Amino acid sequence: GGFVTHASNLLKQKLNLPPGFTYKWSGEYEFELRAKERLQLILPIVFFVIFMLLYVVFHSVTEAAVLIFPTIYALTGGLILQKLLGYNFSVAVWVGYIALFGIAVETGVVMVVYLHEALDHRLNSGVPLRHEDIEAAIIEGAVHRLRPKLMTVCVVLASLIPILWESGVGSDVMKPIAAPIVGGMITSTIHVLILVPVFFALMKERALRRGTLQPRESQAEG
Repeated sequence: GGFVTHASNLLKQKLNLPPGFTYKWSGEYEFELRAKERLQLILPIVFFVIFMLLYVVFHSVTEAAVLIFPTIYALTGGLILQKLLGYNFSVAVWVGYIALFGIAVETGVVMVVYLHEALDHRLNSGVPLRHEDIEAAIIEGAVHRLRPKLMTVCVVLASLIPILWESGVGSDVMKPIAAPIVGGMITSTIHVLILVPVFFALMKERALRRGTLQPRESQAEG
């Protein structure tokens, strides 16, 4: 894409075509344009399907929205590393982003499940819940998730970082796929470990003030 853009600018400056003559780029560039058009349709569908699945699981639009946010932080990290490594947007890069979004949401879901378990344990104890109890439950759930989360991130990074310096057969395809995942995993990890518990606490404290805070099982039955 970058080469074609540069070449097109040079042709416009130096090539004077007679009336009735035109030119167009074909071959791999044409196939890439078609793939980008399909991805522009697929990506919104991917986000919509992810959001609906999250809503079905947690029965809450707010929690589903909170779990979509890791994709934004993942996108930020992916874009930064993609820029640093000099990769243009291509089909391979978009495939990497789609895989990254799935991983980011999955880790966020696991974090929220741990937070729900810790909070439900206190709700089911029968003792009236206070704001301090919500904070203690969230800290407990987040700490239990810290080690498996870091292990997951380390395994993903350890498996993909070597690809960025690979020069063998197929590396030209794998590098653009791996770059967004590596960058996005770092930023999404920070979001999931720090910001997701904060958003979760704000939601549950608001529900406590309204008197609508219930264990997750009760919400599912309702």
